[in-house]
Amino acid sequence: VQLQASGGGLVQAGGSLRLSCTASGTIFRINDMAWYRQAPGKQRELVASITSSDNTNYADSVKGRFTISRDNVKKEAYLQMKSLAPEDTAVYICYADVRPYSLTYPSPYWGKGTQVTVSS
Repeated sequence: VQLQASGGGLVQAGGSLRLSCTASGTIFRINDMAWYRQAPGKQRELVASITSSDNTNYADSVKGRFTISRDNVKKEAYLQMKSLAPEDTAVYICYADVRPYSLTYPSPYWGKGTQVTVSS
């Protein structure tokens, strides 16, 4: 199982970006999916998560600005980010709780991340 994140880049404050995370491999089921971020010198933090039934959860710092969604058929998760601020600058990392066909239980998987840089 692999997770590939894309969509990062450089944007001015107030701008928008849409991140995508694609899961590939012999996947039986994807449970929760989430986006984390890690800024230089800071701990990794949860940005947003979504369950297989589309229940969502957001960090207080992004509520009202970011929206997480998923497409279970495509095995993808998305993070629509609006009103970006310099403090949103970080590597954004995709996470998924996945049960592959080769196992009878789910396991956590992480993507490599995509850089988001917001200039002031």
